Formats: sequence, structure tokens, C-alpha cells
Amino acid sequence: MNKSEYDLFLFLEKQKDPLCVATISEMMNKDRTTIQKSIKSLNDKEIVEKFQVNLDKGGYTFVYRLKDKLVLKKRINESVNKWFSSVNDYVRNW
Repeated sequence: MNKSEYDLFLFLEKQKDPLCVATISEMMNKDRTTIQKSIKSLNDKEIVEKFQVNLDKGGYTFVYRLKDKLVLKKRINESVNKWFSSVNDYVRNW
């Protein structure tokens, strides 16, 4: 996770409702394309959920929010444990 993705992760963690890219961009005071790239990356990593919202006058937009906190905690713990194990093995065999 790069810095932009991490900043977005922390921002979304504080939000109660799903938000669209334009709103996130405005609230974070970051370029829309930066938010789009970070959202896509977090979505590819299955960290955020994407929902389609139909607009009253036709059309739709997408909104995003973090996945369930317990799911994310489990995935983060698994990643940290895997990293620790690989570093520990490396040091042991050094």
C-alpha cells in the first residue's frame, strides 16, 4: 500500500457513509485522478467495497467504503504474520 492509498484508507475508516470519488477528492483536498487510482488499487486489493447508486434524474454513480472491519483486521494480521515469518526465517538462516 502506497502513501496515497494509506491516506485514503485512514480517511475512509473515519466515514460513516459510502462516498463518491468527487466527494472524497473534495474532502481530502486531493486531485480526483489520485483518488481514482487509489480507490481502484484498494478495490483490487479487496479493501474497499464499491456500490452503484442510481441518480434521480437518470444515470448512476459509484460510492465506496471500507470492507467490514473484522475482515480487514483478519487480513492485516495474516499479512503481518506472513511477513514476520519470512523475515524470521531469513534471519535464522543468515
